[in-house]
Parts: sequence; C-alpha cells; structure tokens
Amino acid sequence: MNQRSIRPKGTNLSRRQFLMRSGALGAAGLTLPQLLAACGGSDGGGGGNTLFFENWPAYIDPTEDGATGTIDRFIEASGVDMTYTEAFNDNNEYFAKIQPILGRGDAIDPDLIAPTSWLAGRLIGLGWVDKLPLDQIENKKNLRDDLAKPAWDPTGEFSLPWQTGFAGIAYNIDVTGRELTSVDELFLPEFAGKVGALTEMRDTIGVILLSQGVDISKISSFDEAAPAFEKLEKAKNDGQIRRFHGNDYFDDLANGNFAATIGWSGDVAQIQLDNPAVRFLFPESGATSWADTMVMPKGAKNRDSAAKWMNFVYDPVQAAQLTAWVQYVSPVKGVREEVAKIDAELAENPLIFPDDATLANTRSFATLSDEVEAEFDAAFSKITGA
Repeated sequence: MNQRSIRPKGTNLSRRQFLMRSGALGAAGLTLPQLLAACGGSDGGGGGNTLFFENWPAYIDPTEDGATGTIDRFIEASGVDMTYTEAFNDNNEYFAKIQPILGRGDAIDPDLIAPTSWLAGRLIGLGWVDKLPLDQIENKKNLRDDLAKPAWDPTGEFSLPWQTGFAGIAYNIDVTGRELTSVDELFLPEFAGKVGALTEMRDTIGVILLSQGVDISKISSFDEAAPAFEKLEKAKNDGQIRRFHGNDYFDDLANGNFAATIGWSGDVAQIQLDNPAVRFLFPESGATSWADTMVMPKGAKNRDSAAKWMNFVYDPVQAAQLTAWVQYVSPVKGVREEVAKIDAELAENPLIFPDDATLANTRSFATLSDEVEAEFDAAFSKITGA
C-alpha cells in the first residue's frame, strides 16, 4: 500500500499523529471476535481469498505510529490477502485507462474500484460492472437513507458508497490576508496566478454555476452552463488560474502557491490538522455534493472477499476509525457517536459532520444525457488542456 502523507516535512507532531500514538486511533480497543463480527461475509462461491481495491490518494487510514490501519485490521479479521493501490487522480483520467480494456470485454485487475457517482453511473450504463453480492453485506443496513438507490444506480444493485463530501473554496488565509466569502473572489486581480481549480468538471463548473444562480441539480443543457465555462476560460486565458489539479494540490495550498482553489472539504480537513491557515468556505451560493462509490468491474474474480470488505467498513466502529483519519463525510449511520469516543473535538467538525443548514445549501450535479455530457466534457477539456 503506497499511502501518501500530507504532512509537510519538519513540522511538529500533528493532531492525527498524537491520536494514533495515544492509541485513540487503531484497533487497540477491539477484540478479534469484534473484528470478525464486523467482517461478516460468506466463504462460498465467489473467488479466492484475495482482494484488490483501487482507490484515491490519502483516502484510508494506514498502519503507522503504533496504530493498526483499516486494511490490516480487515486482513486480521478476515484472513483475506488484500492489495490496495492509489490509482485515481481524477475520474476522466481513470476512465481513459480502463475504457480500452473493459470496452473489448476483458477484465481489469482490481476487484473493486472507487469511481465518483457520475462515473459509476456511466460504468453501470455501459454494462461494465457486475451486480454486488448484496445478500452477503449485512452491514449495508447501516448506510445513510439518502444513499439508498441513488440517481446514478436506481436499483441499488451495482454500487455502494465509500465516502461523501463537498466541493467549495479552499484557501490559505496567510496568502489571501483575509477570510474569503464568495466564489467571485477567486477571480480578483490580486490573486492572479495563485488560483487553482479541480479537473473534476462537475465540481469546478458546479461551484461556478451555483454562484451564478443556476441549480445544478436540474441542469439539462449546455446552454444553461455556458456562462460558467466562459468565465472559467477567461480566467485561464488571463493567467488567473495557476493550474488545474486532481488530488495533487495539498502542497500548493499548504505552502502558499495557491491563495485559493476549488477543492474538496475532506482534503482541507486533513490539511488543517497541520496547517490551520488553510480554510474551507461553503459559499452562500452553494457547494457541490458528491459520493465516491465502490463498484465491481465486469468479471471481478473475488466477490466474496469484496463482500467481506464492504461489510467490514460499514460497521460503525470500523467506519469511525476510517472517518477519523480521512476526514470526509461517512456514509455510515452512527459514526459521529463512535468518532466522539475517539476525539470529541473531531466529532464537532462541520466539514465532517455538517449541520442541516449546510446540507440544505449543497447540490449534486444532475445526470446528463450522453450528448450533453459530451458537450460539457469537450468544453472543459478545451479549457484545461486535458
């Protein structure tokens, strides 16, 4: 497992490291029977005792500083030989990698992958993922009600959530010199060359559209989004935007190369553990909401092991360990109470446990037709140079 660290070199002991070394994170308080109960699953008919999961960077708690990470706790509980890699940087890049293989009817190596909801929907529509062994995942009963049978997977048979979160404005107050209050501030001359934006089209364009008064949950044509694309293109051409990025913006934001960027809430929650100058703004105009999922690519060999894994991470105690590290919004009910046992302050973090008013001011991007999707992608690629 190649776990990426977000800690700048030479800093003092971080809050996360303190929690780990004090035993607050990890499996110290869990007995082997408890771990086995969380694992569940079946031993019959679904491949060997191995599992290969491809995910995003910095998206799972590692084994370090005396704490046992989720993967090693799962291996201990299940006996499954698990391989975990950080293969995602953005969804389009990952899709381009797997499309030629799945498109010709061949299987890819991983048993589970973690596309964002819209890409999961595309893969489901193309017939490139298998139905999940839901009858073996007893702990799916612990999932939040709002994630049952979502728009990208109306039958709920092909995907289950990994983590959820928001896109808004991430900024470094040591560079901006003040609190930011709106999306429009990204485009001020004083921040020229120090602004970033996500290569995830729905989040970057979505945040701009919301600031222009467009309800992205109801958008259905390119014409409705054209003003946002025009604004972004002008900013790029004028040198306002330093670069477009996927998950690789931690350092630029922390060290001041970026004054501000369109970024993800959980990333900021992680960076803040070591650099409190980094802030996250839920714009009054609204933030985008999203879910990263787990799906089984067509022809995945290890269905039973995948079921054991999903059953394990949907146990609230296990999910709390994961949440305390990744700092995103868990899909599992009851996690806040378990996180409070680990760190009461963390359980009050609004980036991880947003209040109802914040949730009411977030929107998920509408599912687009294939034709409109192609228009959006072409326009965005022209701007980003992807």
